[in-house]
Amino acid sequence: MQVTASAHRVHLFSPLSSPALSLPSAKHCRCRYRNAAATTVRMGLREDGPSVAVVGVTGAVGQEFLRVLSDRDFPYRNIRLLASRRSAGKRLTFEDREYTIEELRPESFEGSTSLCSAPVGRLAKSSVRWLSNGDRSWWIIVRRFGWFRRCRWLSRRRSGKGALIANPNCSTIICLMAATPLHRHAKVVRMVVSTYQAASGAGAAAMEELLQQTHEVLDGKQPTCKIFKQQYAFNLFSHNAAVLSNGYNEEEMKLVKETRKIWNDMDVKVTATCIRVPVMRAHAESVNLQFEKPLDEDTARRILEGAAGVTVIDDRESNHFPTPLDVSNKDDVAVGRIRQDLSQDGNQGLDIFVCGDQIRKGAALNAIQIAEKLL
Repeated sequence: MQVTASAHRVHLFSPLSSPALSLPSAKHCRCRYRNAAATTVRMGLREDGPSVAVVGVTGAVGQEFLRVLSDRDFPYRNIRLLASRRSAGKRLTFEDREYTIEELRPESFEGSTSLCSAPVGRLAKSSVRWLSNGDRSWWIIVRRFGWFRRCRWLSRRRSGKGALIANPNCSTIICLMAATPLHRHAKVVRMVVSTYQAASGAGAAAMEELLQQTHEVLDGKQPTCKIFKQQYAFNLFSHNAAVLSNGYNEEEMKLVKETRKIWNDMDVKVTATCIRVPVMRAHAESVNLQFEKPLDEDTARRILEGAAGVTVIDDRESNHFPTPLDVSNKDDVAVGRIRQDLSQDGNQGLDIFVCGDQIRKGAALNAIQIAEKLL
């Protein structure tokens, strides 16, 4: 079996542009995030580190963001935990210090906040608008790209020392972690992607509903359908994003637009079909690549084995290839099923299968890796 362990200091970003831990309703929540090596001296809390604000800390990605900050000893001199009004006042323990979750307000970023992880929706938009009105030293790293790309005033915003950075969509990150090293070698001219996306992409509530539905269906009960409005357990369906006038849904168009942006190639042809599958937290993607220059599968395998942030799992004899379980709670994206596309002549095409943790590499980890590059 070909398994390559690689360094994790790789990130995808576009400039300017275990189940989740949900907090209980009680006023105090002891969610502890510490490195496995608890006896080592912690280097995260430092006087010369940036101030950190985590927006949407009660959500699946916000919780993972705290884990990754701790796992990687990300330096910070202080940290503010921000969420919506309904979570304000709850207490959370992070690295042996107790914090009170605050409601996100315009004044939340006073004190030269240097890093903000924002979720989608109202909290993300509010964070960006309030930060962009200042003239302080900060970066904002947001979870999703779509709204920020469409917002023209934001895409040009560079206030003082500040920078706005959009973390790509999870399916784009996972796909391009594997496709980009090959693109750099032989130049991709067309990419066809089919995604098999986990519940975590729709948030902690979707993960909880999948678990609840699974119990209900096995018990012969009618499943509770609040998040997706249809049975999710033991089923799959087209991604729940809004369908546009061209027949693609928003999730599929993110892959198209973000790939072109990240590769700085408006001519690359990309098409995608995105499917929601009953998996908890890791996405899988089938990717077909057509190249400008020939690229045989052995060379492609060597390129991927040497790519940072990528693990190759490609054992044909044992029929062992990447699965969502292989990558859950892992930093690396796994790639396998590396084979020549028989429908194309002259080694101009490849098929690969990619899996990655949607909450970790698809969101929190990638954002923090961007911040590490900025420090």
